[in-house]
Amino acid sequence: MSSSDHAISSSREVTDDTKLTPMARRAALSSAFGAALEWIDFAAYGAISATVLPVLFFPAMDPGTAILASFATFGVGFFARPLGGIVFGMLGDRYGRKSILMVTLVLMGVASTLIGAMPTYASIGLWAPTLLVLLRFLQGFALGGEATGAQLLTMEHAPASRRGFFGSLINIGNSLAQVVANAMLFLIAAVLTEEQFMAYGWRIPFLMSVILVFLGVYIRRNVAETPAFKQVVGDTAKAAPRVRLTLGQLLKTQGRTILRLILVWAAIASCFWIVAVFSLGYLRNTLQVDNRTVYMCLMGANMVGVAAVLLGGYISDRVGRKPIFIVSLALMAVMSLIYFPMINTGNGILIFLAMALFIGIMQLQGGAQPAFFAEHFPTPARYAGSAMSYTGANLFFAGPTPFVAAWLLQAANGHVIVITIMCLTLVAISFIATMMSPETRHFDMEREV
Repeated sequence: MSSSDHAISSSREVTDDTKLTPMARRAALSSAFGAALEWIDFAAYGAISATVLPVLFFPAMDPGTAILASFATFGVGFFARPLGGIVFGMLGDRYGRKSILMVTLVLMGVASTLIGAMPTYASIGLWAPTLLVLLRFLQGFALGGEATGAQLLTMEHAPASRRGFFGSLINIGNSLAQVVANAMLFLIAAVLTEEQFMAYGWRIPFLMSVILVFLGVYIRRNVAETPAFKQVVGDTAKAAPRVRLTLGQLLKTQGRTILRLILVWAAIASCFWIVAVFSLGYLRNTLQVDNRTVYMCLMGANMVGVAAVLLGGYISDRVGRKPIFIVSLALMAVMSLIYFPMINTGNGILIFLAMALFIGIMQLQGGAQPAFFAEHFPTPARYAGSAMSYTGANLFFAGPTPFVAAWLLQAANGHVIVITIMCLTLVAISFIATMMSPETRHFDMEREV
């Protein structure tokens, strides 16, 4: 057992405080809305990386190589997230959750707006994919700090007995963003011709970031710093040097916990993007399903995912975090076996059912994840530790997924059994890591060690 696990196991249990304060409600709403705003552009990029970017930014390559290059730029955002998680996580543990979340929101908005205004390969040649990679890196860097910070801002305000549900409100941001992004792309594709969509229609979700950033800043400015952080460092940033935990100290005391949580999240981190990104290119390019049908199916599936996130968080407050992960992983193994046979039919209803079932099952874990990860760490290490665990899983498993899946499919001459094997392997890894983890539902989130 690691030293961090021992600290968790020996910590006192919290009282079952069910009091819901106005600030707790405000923190939950602001974080959920802000997270959804930031995820919209991230989700939109995933959608167009399978359909638009290969044509506009990598036209000199053959179609197979172009989609690999496009998926590689998608992965850059995930490679940047751990760095953002470390930088903003360490700052958030020193100077507070609220101020860091303002920075991540603005940075994400600027990067996304510039992607929408980016000239294509036809206008500026190789500068187009080069600048695209840079902006994608900034997107991921900002989101690396945003995702965990929003979770902590909510859960450290929430009643102890309802942390799972309140944490799930943040993780609906991903699914809501998938719904909004794909709804926008579906409507744009329905209204515009194919030529118009490729010329400027795909840019609209990114250019709208200017409006979304102003809304997000307005909502967040009236949320107070969390009680747990104030208890450790005081009410002002001047008190922050008391908890200047270095990266080396964090890895020494929490490293084994971080590694285990990375593996816990490996399966959903990878398999979610098999459905949300790789499937789009596979349906469009291999099965010749039209864009509107693809976007509509994924949009509907993510609506199911929103409900599943809330359900997972709600149930985790009653039965614990681990049972949610165990049941979800078992069902993911089943879905891995039947997912491609269902979508290979080309039938819109079966495509939707396959996506909805897979995403819904995975997002049960999404509901329990914020509380499960945060409860593993003491307050001075919680932002950085949780961020490194979550973004680390996305670095090693989510980011490479569309690229690796596309490469495996080409290497296997189009036989999707290799993708099924990939998913089953990841499910097995996550299941073992989950079984090795402690149940955390009753742990005290205001502890300092």
